[in-house]
Amino acid sequence: MTETTYRTTPAASVYQGSIANYWNQEANPVNLELGEVSGYFHHHYGIGEPDWSVTEGDPGTIRERLTRELHRLEGQQAEFLLDHLGKVSPGQRIMDAGCGRGGSSFLAHERFGCAVDGISISRKQVDFANAQARQRQVADKVAFHQLNMLDTGFEAGSMQAIWNNESTMYTDLNDLFAEHSRLLARGGRYVTITGCYNDVYGLPSRAVSTINAHYICDIHPRSGYFRAMAANRLVPTAVVDLTEATLPYWRLRAQSPLVTGIEEAFIEAYENGSFQYMLIAADRV
Repeated sequence: MTETTYRTTPAASVYQGSIANYWNQEANPVNLELGEVSGYFHHHYGIGEPDWSVTEGDPGTIRERLTRELHRLEGQQAEFLLDHLGKVSPGQRIMDAGCGRGGSSFLAHERFGCAVDGISISRKQVDFANAQARQRQVADKVAFHQLNMLDTGFEAGSMQAIWNNESTMYTDLNDLFAEHSRLLARGGRYVTITGCYNDVYGLPSRAVSTINAHYICDIHPRSGYFRAMAANRLVPTAVVDLTEATLPYWRLRAQSPLVTGIEEAFIEAYENGSFQYMLIAADRV
Protein backbone atom coordinates (compact mmCIF):
# COMPACT_ATOMS: atom_id res chain seq x y z
CA MET A 1 0.00 0.00 0.00
CA THR A 2 1.32 3.49 -0.83
CA GLU A 3 0.00 6.99 -0.56
CA THR A 4 -1.04 6.86 -4.24
CA THR A 5 -3.71 4.27 -3.38
CA TYR A 6 -5.92 6.81 -1.58
CA ARG A 7 -9.42 6.53 -2.95
CA THR A 8 -12.33 8.93 -3.12
CA THR A 9 -16.02 8.50 -3.86
CA PRO A 10 -18.79 11.07 -3.42
CA ALA A 11 -21.52 10.69 -0.82
CA ALA A 12 -24.26 8.44 -2.15
CA SER A 13 -27.24 10.36 -0.77
CA VAL A 14 -28.31 13.80 0.38
CA TYR A 15 -28.24 12.57 3.98
CA GLN A 16 -24.70 11.22 3.67
CA GLY A 17 -23.67 14.49 2.09
CA SER A 18 -25.05 16.32 5.13
CA ILE A 19 -23.01 14.05 7.41
CA ALA A 20 -19.88 14.77 5.38
CA ASN A 21 -20.57 18.50 5.71
CA TYR A 22 -21.07 18.17 9.46
CA TRP A 23 -17.70 16.47 9.99
CA ASN A 24 -15.92 18.71 7.49
CA GLN A 25 -16.94 21.68 9.62
CA GLU A 26 -16.38 20.04 13.00
CA ALA A 27 -13.47 21.40 15.09
CA ASN A 28 -14.67 20.49 18.58
CA PRO A 29 -12.12 20.97 21.38
CA VAL A 30 -13.36 17.75 23.02
CA ASN A 31 -11.91 15.91 20.01
CA LEU A 32 -8.92 18.10 19.11
CA GLU A 33 -7.60 18.99 22.56
CA LEU A 34 -7.89 15.41 23.77
CA GLY A 35 -5.96 14.18 20.74
CA GLU A 36 -3.17 16.66 21.36
CA VAL A 37 -2.44 14.94 24.68
CA SER A 38 -0.78 11.97 22.96
CA GLY A 39 -1.13 12.54 19.21
CA TYR A 40 -3.90 9.92 18.89
CA PHE A 41 -7.02 11.77 17.75
CA HIS A 42 -10.20 9.84 18.55
CA HIS A 43 -13.86 10.48 17.87
CA HIS A 44 -15.35 8.19 20.50
CA TYR A 45 -16.06 8.13 24.22
CA GLY A 46 -14.30 6.52 27.15
CA ILE A 47 -14.68 3.63 29.56
CA GLY A 48 -13.35 2.92 33.03
CA GLU A 49 -13.24 4.57 36.43
CA PRO A 50 -11.74 8.07 36.32
CA ASP A 51 -9.18 9.46 38.70
CA TRP A 52 -11.57 11.89 40.35
CA SER A 53 -8.72 13.79 41.98
CA VAL A 54 -8.27 15.64 38.67
CA THR A 55 -11.35 17.71 39.57
CA GLU A 56 -9.52 19.10 42.63
CA GLY A 57 -6.53 21.37 43.09
CA ASP A 58 -5.26 24.40 41.20
CA PRO A 59 -8.11 25.93 39.15
CA GLY A 60 -5.52 27.20 36.69
CA THR A 61 -4.59 23.67 35.58
CA ILE A 62 -7.97 21.92 35.86
CA ARG A 63 -8.59 22.04 32.09
CA GLU A 64 -5.30 20.26 31.40
CA ARG A 65 -5.90 17.65 34.10
CA LEU A 66 -9.43 16.86 32.95
CA THR A 67 -8.37 16.72 29.31
CA ARG A 68 -5.64 14.20 30.06
CA GLU A 69 -7.97 12.03 32.11
CA LEU A 70 -10.74 12.05 29.50
CA HIS A 71 -8.18 11.12 26.86
CA ARG A 72 -6.91 8.25 29.02
CA LEU A 73 -10.46 6.86 29.21
CA GLU A 74 -10.80 7.23 25.42
CA GLY A 75 -7.61 5.23 24.99
CA GLN A 76 -8.94 2.46 27.22
CA GLN A 77 -12.04 2.21 25.05
CA ALA A 78 -9.98 1.93 21.86
CA GLU A 79 -7.70 -0.73 23.31
CA PHE A 80 -10.72 -2.71 24.57
CA LEU A 81 -12.14 -2.75 21.05
CA LEU A 82 -8.82 -3.87 19.54
CA ASP A 83 -8.62 -6.66 22.14
CA HIS A 84 -11.66 -8.21 20.40
CA LEU A 85 -10.36 -8.16 16.81
CA GLY A 86 -8.91 -11.63 17.18
CA LYS A 87 -5.62 -12.80 15.70
CA VAL A 88 -4.26 -10.50 12.99
CA SER A 89 -0.88 -11.13 11.36
CA PRO A 90 1.43 -8.46 9.88
CA GLY A 91 0.72 -9.65 6.34
CA GLN A 92 -3.03 -9.14 6.65
CA ARG A 93 -5.23 -6.11 6.05
CA ILE A 94 -7.86 -4.57 8.31
CA MET A 95 -10.31 -1.68 8.01
CA ASP A 96 -11.40 1.11 10.34
CA ALA A 97 -14.90 2.03 9.11
CA GLY A 98 -15.74 5.58 10.13
CA CYS A 99 -12.14 6.26 11.15
CA GLY A 100 -12.44 9.92 12.14
CA ARG A 101 -8.97 11.45 12.47
CA GLY A 102 -7.34 8.03 12.59
CA GLY A 103 -6.43 7.42 16.23
CA SER A 104 -7.60 3.80 16.42
CA SER A 105 -6.10 2.98 13.01
CA PHE A 106 -2.63 3.91 14.26
CA LEU A 107 -3.11 1.95 17.47
CA ALA A 108 -4.17 -1.09 15.43
CA HIS A 109 -1.12 -0.87 13.16
CA GLU A 110 1.19 -0.59 16.16
CA ARG A 111 -0.42 -3.61 17.79
CA PHE A 112 -0.63 -5.93 14.78
CA GLY A 113 1.95 -4.56 12.34
CA CYS A 114 -0.53 -5.00 9.49
CA ALA A 115 -1.89 -2.76 6.75
CA VAL A 116 -4.82 -0.57 7.83
CA ASP A 117 -7.33 1.22 5.62
CA GLY A 118 -9.29 3.98 7.33
CA ILE A 119 -12.61 5.03 5.79
CA SER A 120 -14.32 8.36 6.37
CA ILE A 121 -16.94 10.27 4.41
CA SER A 122 -15.24 13.52 5.51
CA ARG A 123 -12.51 14.96 3.30
CA LYS A 124 -11.22 17.02 6.22
CA GLN A 125 -10.81 13.98 8.44
CA VAL A 126 -9.11 11.97 5.71
CA ASP A 127 -6.61 14.73 4.94
CA PHE A 128 -5.83 15.15 8.64
CA ALA A 129 -5.32 11.42 9.16
CA ASN A 130 -3.11 11.01 6.08
CA ALA A 131 -0.95 13.90 7.27
CA GLN A 132 -0.63 12.07 10.60
CA ALA A 133 0.40 8.88 8.77
CA ARG A 134 3.14 10.77 6.94
CA GLN A 135 4.37 12.35 10.18
CA ARG A 136 4.49 8.92 11.81
CA GLN A 137 6.26 7.52 8.73
CA VAL A 138 3.69 4.73 8.33
CA ALA A 139 1.91 5.99 5.20
CA ASP A 140 3.05 2.87 3.34
CA LYS A 141 0.99 0.75 5.76
CA VAL A 142 -1.79 3.03 7.07
CA ALA A 143 -3.86 4.89 4.47
CA PHE A 144 -7.08 6.86 4.77
CA HIS A 145 -9.72 7.17 2.05
CA GLN A 146 -12.73 9.39 1.54
CA LEU A 147 -15.22 6.62 0.90
CA ASN A 148 -18.75 5.61 1.75
CA MET A 149 -18.46 2.63 4.10
CA LEU A 150 -21.57 1.11 2.49
CA ASP A 151 -19.78 0.76 -0.85
CA THR A 152 -16.00 0.93 -0.51
CA GLY A 153 -15.04 -0.70 -3.78
CA PHE A 154 -12.36 -2.77 -2.05
CA GLU A 155 -11.86 -6.37 -3.15
CA ALA A 156 -14.16 -9.04 -1.70
CA GLY A 157 -12.55 -11.08 1.07
CA SER A 158 -9.62 -8.67 1.37
CA MET A 159 -10.01 -7.80 5.08
CA GLN A 160 -9.16 -9.95 8.08
CA ALA A 161 -10.92 -7.59 10.46
CA ILE A 162 -13.21 -4.56 10.30
CA TRP A 163 -14.50 -2.32 13.06
CA ASN A 164 -16.93 0.52 13.60
CA ASN A 165 -16.33 2.65 16.67
CA GLU A 166 -19.47 4.72 17.25
CA SER A 167 -20.27 5.16 13.55
CA THR A 168 -22.99 2.59 12.77
CA MET A 169 -25.73 5.08 13.66
CA TYR A 170 -25.04 6.92 10.40
CA THR A 171 -26.00 3.92 8.26
CA ASP A 172 -28.65 1.34 7.48
CA LEU A 173 -27.38 -1.73 9.34
CA ASN A 174 -28.36 -4.23 6.63
CA ASP A 175 -26.48 -2.25 4.00
CA LEU A 176 -23.48 -1.81 6.30
CA PHE A 177 -23.19 -5.43 7.34
CA ALA A 178 -23.70 -6.63 3.77
CA GLU A 179 -20.63 -4.63 2.72
CA HIS A 180 -18.60 -5.73 5.74
CA SER A 181 -19.53 -9.35 5.08
CA ARG A 182 -18.43 -8.97 1.46
CA LEU A 183 -15.07 -7.51 2.48
CA LEU A 184 -14.25 -9.92 5.30
CA ALA A 185 -12.35 -13.12 4.64
CA ARG A 186 -14.10 -16.25 5.85
CA GLY A 187 -13.33 -16.48 9.56
CA GLY A 188 -12.56 -12.76 9.71
CA ARG A 189 -13.73 -10.69 12.64
CA TYR A 190 -16.09 -7.72 12.87
CA VAL A 191 -16.33 -5.56 16.01
CA THR A 192 -18.48 -2.57 16.86
CA ILE A 193 -18.77 -0.40 19.93
CA THR A 194 -21.98 1.57 19.70
CA GLY A 195 -24.75 3.25 21.57
CA CYS A 196 -28.12 1.62 20.93
CA TYR A 197 -31.56 2.14 22.35
CA ASN A 198 -32.93 -0.55 24.63
CA ASP A 199 -35.75 -2.59 23.05
CA VAL A 200 -37.14 -3.32 26.50
CA TYR A 201 -37.69 0.41 27.06
CA GLY A 202 -39.68 0.70 23.84
CA LEU A 203 -39.24 3.44 21.26
CA PRO A 204 -36.33 5.91 21.57
CA SER A 205 -36.64 8.01 24.71
CA ARG A 206 -36.59 11.79 24.79
CA ALA A 207 -32.90 11.73 25.75
CA VAL A 208 -32.03 9.36 22.89
CA SER A 209 -33.95 11.60 20.48
CA THR A 210 -31.91 14.56 21.76
CA ILE A 211 -28.69 12.68 20.97
CA ASN A 212 -29.99 11.84 17.49
CA ALA A 213 -30.73 15.49 16.80
CA HIS A 214 -27.38 16.67 18.15
CA TYR A 215 -25.31 14.35 15.94
CA ILE A 216 -27.72 14.15 12.96
CA CYS A 217 -27.79 10.37 13.38
CA ASP A 218 -30.30 7.54 13.80
CA ILE A 219 -29.54 5.39 16.84
CA HIS A 220 -30.60 1.79 16.20
CA PRO A 221 -32.33 -0.59 18.61
CA ARG A 222 -30.11 -3.23 20.19
CA SER A 223 -32.05 -5.99 18.41
CA GLY A 224 -31.36 -4.40 15.03
CA TYR A 225 -27.68 -5.30 15.24
CA PHE A 226 -28.33 -8.98 15.76
CA ARG A 227 -30.97 -9.18 13.03
CA ALA A 228 -28.71 -7.50 10.49
CA MET A 229 -25.72 -9.63 11.49
CA ALA A 230 -27.73 -12.85 11.15
CA ALA A 231 -28.86 -11.78 7.68
CA ASN A 232 -25.27 -11.16 6.57
CA ARG A 233 -23.29 -14.19 7.78
CA LEU A 234 -21.92 -12.48 10.90
CA VAL A 235 -22.15 -14.71 13.99
CA PRO A 236 -21.66 -12.97 17.36
CA THR A 237 -18.78 -14.28 19.49
CA ALA A 238 -18.90 -11.66 22.25
CA VAL A 239 -21.49 -9.20 23.53
CA VAL A 240 -20.41 -6.84 26.31
CA ASP A 241 -22.66 -4.26 27.96
CA LEU A 242 -20.38 -1.27 28.62
CA THR A 243 -23.09 1.06 29.91
CA GLU A 244 -21.86 1.11 33.50
CA ALA A 245 -18.27 1.37 32.28
CA THR A 246 -18.95 4.52 30.25
CA LEU A 247 -21.18 6.41 32.69
CA PRO A 248 -18.21 7.66 34.78
CA TYR A 249 -16.65 9.13 31.63
CA TRP A 250 -19.80 11.16 31.00
CA ARG A 251 -20.04 12.29 34.61
CA LEU A 252 -16.44 13.49 34.45
CA ARG A 253 -16.92 15.14 31.07
CA ALA A 254 -19.94 17.02 32.43
CA GLN A 255 -17.54 18.70 34.89
CA SER A 256 -15.04 19.56 32.18
CA PRO A 257 -14.53 22.92 30.43
CA LEU A 258 -14.84 20.88 27.21
CA VAL A 259 -18.58 20.26 27.60
CA THR A 260 -20.59 20.34 24.37
CA GLY A 261 -24.08 20.46 25.88
CA ILE A 262 -24.98 16.85 25.12
CA GLU A 263 -23.54 15.35 28.30
CA GLU A 264 -26.75 15.44 30.37
CA ALA A 265 -28.71 13.67 27.62
CA PHE A 266 -26.21 10.80 27.64
CA ILE A 267 -26.23 10.56 31.41
CA GLU A 268 -30.05 10.63 31.57
CA ALA A 269 -30.42 8.00 28.83
CA TYR A 270 -27.89 5.63 30.39
CA GLU A 271 -29.29 6.06 33.90
CA ASN A 272 -32.93 5.54 32.93
CA GLY A 273 -32.13 2.38 30.96
CA SER A 274 -33.34 3.62 27.57
CA PHE A 275 -29.83 3.66 26.09
CA GLN A 276 -27.03 1.11 26.21
CA TYR A 277 -23.34 1.18 25.26
CA MET A 278 -22.43 -2.16 23.71
CA LEU A 279 -19.49 -4.03 22.23
CA ILE A 280 -20.47 -6.73 19.75
CA ALA A 281 -17.88 -8.96 18.08
CA ALA A 282 -18.83 -11.37 15.30
CA ASP A 283 -17.11 -13.84 12.97
CA ARG A 284 -17.73 -13.97 9.23
CA VAL A 285 -18.93 -17.51 8.40
